[in-house]
Amino acid sequence: MNNFDFRTVPYIISQIGAAKQFGDIVKQHYPEIKRVLIVTDAGFLKTGLITPAIANLEQHQCHVSVFSDVIADPPEVVVHQAVESAKQQEIELVIGFGGGSSMDVAKLIAVLSGSDQPLSSMYGIGNVRGKRLPLILIPTTAGTGSEVTPISIVTTGATTKMGVVSPQLYADIAILDAELTVGLPPKITAATGIDAMVHAIEAYTTKHKKNALSDMLARQALSLLWTSIDEACTNGSNLAARQAMLLGAMLAGQCFANAPCAAVHALAYPIGGIFHVPHGLSNSLVLPHVLRFNAPTAARQYAELASIIAPTAQGSEEALSNALITAMEALANRVGIETQLRQVGVTEKDLDQLASDAMLQTRLLRNNPREVSREDARAIYAAAL
Repeated sequence: MNNFDFRTVPYIISQIGAAKQFGDIVKQHYPEIKRVLIVTDAGFLKTGLITPAIANLEQHQCHVSVFSDVIADPPEVVVHQAVESAKQQEIELVIGFGGGSSMDVAKLIAVLSGSDQPLSSMYGIGNVRGKRLPLILIPTTAGTGSEVTPISIVTTGATTKMGVVSPQLYADIAILDAELTVGLPPKITAATGIDAMVHAIEAYTTKHKKNALSDMLARQALSLLWTSIDEACTNGSNLAARQAMLLGAMLAGQCFANAPCAAVHALAYPIGGIFHVPHGLSNSLVLPHVLRFNAPTAARQYAELASIIAPTAQGSEEALSNALITAMEALANRVGIETQLRQVGVTEKDLDQLASDAMLQTRLLRNNPREVSREDARAIYAAAL
C-alpha cells in the first residue's frame, strides 16, 4: 500500500434537472454574488438548454453575462479575450457550461481575472500563484471529466497544446444534469464516453500515484460507462443512461486528476493538434494499440479491468488482457466511430511528425507503465493507420 494524497471538488451535485434550479444553487452557496459569467460555446448556446439556468439566475437578481466564443482545443487568444471581458465586467463568479474546452477556459478565467500573473507562466504543474474567483462547472458531455480535474489544456501554436495543472483549478461545485446532454449525437456520445473509459484505464495502470482510492473509482467509472454507453448512443433520450454516463465520466475524472494519464493521451494529442480530430476520438483511435504495447507490463491490471467489461472471459492474465482490448475494439466498431487513422486524414508520411510530437508529451509519457521510445510511438501509430 503506497502513500498518496487525493484531492477533488468539494461539492458535487448529481441530479437530473439541476440546471433549471441553478439560481437557487448559486444563491445557496454565494448569497452576496451579483455578477456572473457563463462560459460556453456557440453551438451549445444555440440549443437553448442554457436558457432555463440563465432565467433562474436572473430571478435571483444575478446579472448574467455569456461568453460563447469558446472553440474546440481553445487557443490562447480565446482565453485572453474571455479574461478581458470578465475583468471589464467585474465578474464575481465564473460558470463553465459545456464540454471540456468550455470548462477549461472557465477555469483559466477564474485564476486569471483577479491576478496579474500571465498565462504563459502557468503552464506545467503547480505554477499558478494566488487565489481565483468562485468557480462552478457543468459538463454537457460525458467524457472529459474536466469538472473535477485541476487541468486546463490550451492550444499554444499551430499544432501544439500545453497544460496548466494546479490545485486552484479545482472547481468549488460540479453539477451533473443529464438533461443537458440529450441532444448529443450518437458519435459524440460514443467518442466522449470512450474518452472517459480511457481516463479510468490509464489511471488504473499509471506508473506514478496509482492508489487505492483512484483504483476504486476507476472500476466504478468503467462499470457505469460500459453498461450505459450502448443505450446512450442508440436511445439518446434515456435520461437514466445519460446520467450514468455523466457520473461515470466524473468518477473517471477524479481518478486521473490524482493518478494521471499516460501514453494513450500522449499519442492522442498530436492527432488532435495536427488533424483537428476531437479529443475523445483521438484517444479511441490509438487506445487498442497502446494497450497492446503496454500489455507485457500491465497485463495483471488489464486482466482485473476485463472482469468489468468482459466478465465472461477466462484464462491467463494475458488472455484476459486480450479480452479487454478486444472488447474496447468491438465497442468502437459497434457505436460507429472511426477506428483507423487513415479515416481522419492521416497518411504514412505523417507518422514521423506524429511520433516526434508525441515524445514532447513528457508530462504524460512518464506515467506510462511501459517506457515509450520514439520508435515505439511510430510503430503504435503505424498499427493504428
